[in-house]
Amino acid sequence: MIAGGHGQIALRLARLLTARGDDVVSLIRNPDHAGDVRATGAEPVVCDLESATADEVAGRLTGADAAVFAAGAGPGSGTARKDTVDRGASVLLADAAERAGVRTFVQISAMGAGEPPREGSDDVWAAYIKAKGEAEDDLRARDLDWIVLRPGLLTDDEGTGRVTLAEPVVGRGAVTREDVAAVIVALLHASGVERRTLELVNGETPIEAAVASL
Repeated sequence: MIAGGHGQIALRLARLLTARGDDVVSLIRNPDHAGDVRATGAEPVVCDLESATADEVAGRLTGADAAVFAAGAGPGSGTARKDTVDRGASVLLADAAERAGVRTFVQISAMGAGEPPREGSDDVWAAYIKAKGEAEDDLRARDLDWIVLRPGLLTDDEGTGRVTLAEPVVGRGAVTREDVAAVIVALLHASGVERRTLELVNGETPIEAAVASL
């Protein structure tokens, strides 16, 4: 199950997962986005993580092998929604995963989470980084097979298939959304990679080798 199923990384992730034969359910807030999700091969389910309860989401999760938190308040949202979505919705999904017995949980975070915002950052960016850091802290405290993935600067360039993937600190850099999705696919199907905080930028190592090296 992918939360935030109409996001740019989420749509790419769903397409890659269904192409390899996995069944994917994508949670979306806006029913108008259902067609885009179906085009990836995933099943859209309307569920607003800002208003749903943990029990409601757990019902959707029952029977899943993994949950991926790919939701975000998005550009143009204010400081309040950085907390309700980037932190609150992640906490809700983790609560639901525990109730549904879904152990594997991948959280898409952000480079810089858990650190003070860079000097000169505006209030919205500061709220975003704070929310991401608190969501990470909440997940680390849980008895789940969690993975926190912090991509660098996201681009819409064609995927390269080559990355630098390691525990902090990797250093700032860019990474394509296609490569982020491909790394998540590899992490979901790997063993021994759980309970890690990983930073990701484009690099020289093939994705499968980068994940295997963990």
